[in-house]
Amino acid sequence: MSEVVWTIAGSDSGGGAGIQADLKAMHSFCVHGCSAITALTAQNSLGVEALNPVTQAVLESQLQALANDLRPQAIKIGMLANVQQIQLVAEHLRYYRDNWPCPPYVVYDPVAIATSGDSLIEEDAQDDIADAIKTHLLPLVDVITPNVHETQMLTGIYLIGPDALREAAKRLQQWGAKSVVIKGGHWDYPQGYCVDYCREGEQEYWLGNATITTPHSHGTGCTLSSVIASCLAKGYPLKDAFILGKAYINAGLKSAQRYGEGIGPVAQTRWPSELADFPQVIEPGSWLGDELDFPCAADFNYAAGFAPCPQQLGLYAVVDSVDWLQLCLEHGVKTVQLRMKDCHGEQLEEAIKQAIALGRAHDAQVFINDHWQLALKHGAYGVHLGQQDLHNANLRAIQDAGLRLGLSTHGFYEMLLAHNYRPSYIALGAIYPTTTKDMTGQIQGLQKLRHFVPLMQAHYPTVAIGGIDLTRIAAVVNTGVGSVAVVRAITEAAHPTQAIAQLQQAIKDGRSEQ
Repeated sequence: MSEVVWTIAGSDSGGGAGIQADLKAMHSFCVHGCSAITALTAQNSLGVEALNPVTQAVLESQLQALANDLRPQAIKIGMLANVQQIQLVAEHLRYYRDNWPCPPYVVYDPVAIATSGDSLIEEDAQDDIADAIKTHLLPLVDVITPNVHETQMLTGIYLIGPDALREAAKRLQQWGAKSVVIKGGHWDYPQGYCVDYCREGEQEYWLGNATITTPHSHGTGCTLSSVIASCLAKGYPLKDAFILGKAYINAGLKSAQRYGEGIGPVAQTRWPSELADFPQVIEPGSWLGDELDFPCAADFNYAAGFAPCPQQLGLYAVVDSVDWLQLCLEHGVKTVQLRMKDCHGEQLEEAIKQAIALGRAHDAQVFINDHWQLALKHGAYGVHLGQQDLHNANLRAIQDAGLRLGLSTHGFYEMLLAHNYRPSYIALGAIYPTTTKDMTGQIQGLQKLRHFVPLMQAHYPTVAIGGIDLTRIAAVVNTGVGSVAVVRAITEAAHPTQAIAQLQQAIKDGRSEQ
């Protein structure tokens, strides 16, 4: 059953923004969009000619009708034309929060100025509206998505650099918003680039891409917030919703065209499926990170572009002992990872030496999990690292030694972060719940895997991992993923050698059907 997402916003008679853009974007992300209209604007591609707020009674009746039958997983709020509408919507949101078993996510796009420059709020009450937003609405908002002008209007902070964005986001959080996305379309810093900023709690995310030159950008703000709301409704974490929204906007700007005599709307396309549409994850050590003066640890050795490994890694066994590794290699498994979490000192080093030697003897790809120093010392085929290890490992030394690098990812944001390093392969997971580690909030499922694979497959070998066994492997292979990693499916099987043969056959059968 499709998720339900409401949009509470104004109608754009020109069809490029507001309710019309919201519903199109929601449709692209496969949710059922419902609408409560706050105002009927008379506008076209040349500008806004009239702003006609609905009465309190009309807005109230729409919200009540929806609440009676179509309760949402997320609510996107756009234009609220006056203080009375802000207060009414806040009253409803407070009721949902306090009385519904599963209150919806609330994403607020504080629409104040149209792309044409026309005001979309009652101008004689601008200060009162800003105060009402801070007092009544922000304490009920999960994500607020202002552009540069709206951020400055609300906070009074002029956005002249990264620190100013951080300060403005913190101020909006102090007024109650849990998370803040500041859209960078009007920032132009660094020059020629569009940089967007997200602050979730104390965590921050920066995305950037070269500015897409087009005059036809009407409705980008409405669209981005609608995509974020849709993704949150579908269970994506905010950092993934943020990057998917940005990719969708980039694709829409590339396809935008004029329909009238003025500014055309951003195109409403489809779920982002081209890597070229995704922005770069900006982090310390990257070029954009340097341009933004991000502090970088002195001992961080950034590197990108690691030695290649086979595109089809086949059955990928993850084991915690040399004995298990040897059994897998002896029974035809060509890709094995030694993951020893509770072994240290000389015992660990000896195990790694043995694993590397066994890999060479069997002409196989043996990866060492985490212990990159020992992998380097003894000339391993490759190392596998988690996201948390990227800034601790000497990536340049790994690259210079010709070792392969595999990286774990959990979702779109981490996948694009891994892409910064151009690793030898990318692991995608956890596909299913697993008992080997706590994966709370990181279960991806087959539907997300089907989105991941087309993005990455042309650039990297891909590996699906997490809770995969013989009953699930056929469905996983059917996504087109290049390799399937298993842990318990071998080591906890009643007959491990038989399990290896069955798993390998399942992968072979799946490949032949594609």
